[in-house]
Amino acid sequence: MRKPHPTAVIPALLAAALLQACGGDPNSPGIEYMPDMYRSPSVEAYVDPGQDPYLVGEEKAAAQRSTPSARLPVAGTVPFSFDPAKAAFNFHYPYPATQEGYERAGLELKSPLPMTQPVVDRGKVIYDKFCLHCHGAKGEGDGSVVKNGNYPPPPSYLTILKDMPEGKIFHSITYGKNVAMGGHASQLDKEERWAVTRYVQYLQNGGKLLRDTPVPAADSTATAAK
Repeated sequence: MRKPHPTAVIPALLAAALLQACGGDPNSPGIEYMPDMYRSPSVEAYVDPGQDPYLVGEEKAAAQRSTPSARLPVAGTVPFSFDPAKAAFNFHYPYPATQEGYERAGLELKSPLPMTQPVVDRGKVIYDKFCLHCHGAKGEGDGSVVKNGNYPPPPSYLTILKDMPEGKIFHSITYGKNVAMGGHASQLDKEERWAVTRYVQYLQNGGKLLRDTPVPAADSTATAAK
């Protein structure tokens, strides 16, 4: 019997592979050669992309992809830390965004963070990201937004706001002040806002640490909330 020429076998193999690829699940691409070259599922915001279906199976991967990776907190809840050293930051902020709340915060609210160089250094990092562009490097109201954008300068920490108490500083960072300054509670957590407050006090004091600033035994916001 005469053997077929090797080149005649190739079309038969291709036809068999084509028929094999067309069968089974209509959504399946069939036999895949180096699937990593074109199978690259996009990562959606707040959605778990799931594990590789080649490792865990399509069913498990699909279940993972339908599970949100981030969810909104329950209404009325506040961020909570299980670190006992940060218990002061778990309490709800009791002062409303009103003039009365602003004045009360100035009289009653005290920082749970000590006035130390590490706290001030951390506050400076945050200040440089969120406040520098308006308030300036030394808090003199000469930031780039004021200089280049022709916006009215905020009051200087060295003159008009030199004696502004820490409670009012924290309250202003939380809710904003007047029209130009927006609230930062959604960008900075409570501990970060207190670190910025300490840095503002540092600028008020001419770039020096304040002395005689004992840390309260309990967060004053918790006391006021009771």
